[in-house]
Amino acid sequence: MRKALLATTALAAASVLALTGCGGSSSRTEAGNASAASGFAADSTIGVALPSKTSENWVLAGDLFSNGLKEAGFKGDVQYAGASTTVKDQQDQINAMVTKGAKVIVVGAADAGQLATQLKAARDAGAKVIAYDRIITNTPDVDYYVGFDAKKVGQLQAESLMEALKAKKPSGPYTIELFSGSPDDANSAVFFDGAMSVLTPLIADGTIVVGSGQKDIKQTSTAGWKAENAQSRMDSLLTGTYGSKELDGVLSPNDTLARAILTSVKAAGKPIPVVTGQDSEAESVKSIMAGEQYSTIYKDTRLLVAQVIKMTQSLQKGEAPELNDTKSYNNGAKVLESYLLEPVIVTKEDAAEAYAANPSLAPLTK
Repeated sequence: MRKALLATTALAAASVLALTGCGGSSSRTEAGNASAASGFAADSTIGVALPSKTSENWVLAGDLFSNGLKEAGFKGDVQYAGASTTVKDQQDQINAMVTKGAKVIVVGAADAGQLATQLKAARDAGAKVIAYDRIITNTPDVDYYVGFDAKKVGQLQAESLMEALKAKKPSGPYTIELFSGSPDDANSAVFFDGAMSVLTPLIADGTIVVGSGQKDIKQTSTAGWKAENAQSRMDSLLTGTYGSKELDGVLSPNDTLARAILTSVKAAGKPIPVVTGQDSEAESVKSIMAGEQYSTIYKDTRLLVAQVIKMTQSLQKGEAPELNDTKSYNNGAKVLESYLLEPVIVTKEDAAEAYAANPSLAPLTK
């Protein structure tokens, strides 16, 4: 199954430039047809509001949007929220995009639940709103969601964790700890719930033991997705729970936190547990190849940005954009019309194959 997913990802990456050149689609839904735009000028302004540069993927996304929108003939207005006042920055940036007459506003939410006023203003002004990578919650003023299947991400992380634990010792119980992402990112709960759909039955039957007993998402969350917050919590867990007890594994929701967790474990002089991740950050790929971090999730940002630009091109022409899911993601106000891409789990064993078409990551697997 993993081989098939890797082959699909490589093929998609090889054709990423073609995505922005295609106007038509063979898999649009009836819902998508019903909500198609009436079209707008080919050189219109397209706003892209991204959160602060907390990961490599956000930095890459900004560059890809700037270049891709320009190549497609649009005027791209790509903005990042500041590191200290991200929500207010992003609210102001979206308002400014509306004032500039942006026809589409793409939003990677800094705080999923605090953009309702700005997005209503955007929709009232006739702009289409695309939630990028992160779900935007509790507002009907989102036209589309484009992202990797976050539920599947969590499931893959948990499956990877169990695969590695069983490889280290055939039978449990296995003692683990759980980490989740920032509470202001709606995807954090989706990742966590996806993982817990795999782990909860194993906790119930005793195969897995959460050593600290901290199993609720409020207990496991990491504010701001900040490495220092994850490291501090891991330090406390090791001191309070693992004096003489062995830690077998850690469910980490992304690579930044995974590396912070590993830093804590090394500083404590403990054996390295199985640690999961997400985003295929360069430093984590190196860690995986060195036999430290066990796995990551590959979500090719190039494919994600290209799909958004392709959707924007369809809207510009007054065509229904391509959608492949209209039932999985409810943001609290509506079920989002979505295009979901397939995440891929990557370990040391298959890293070279997974990143073969990625010029920045492929050399790290040699």
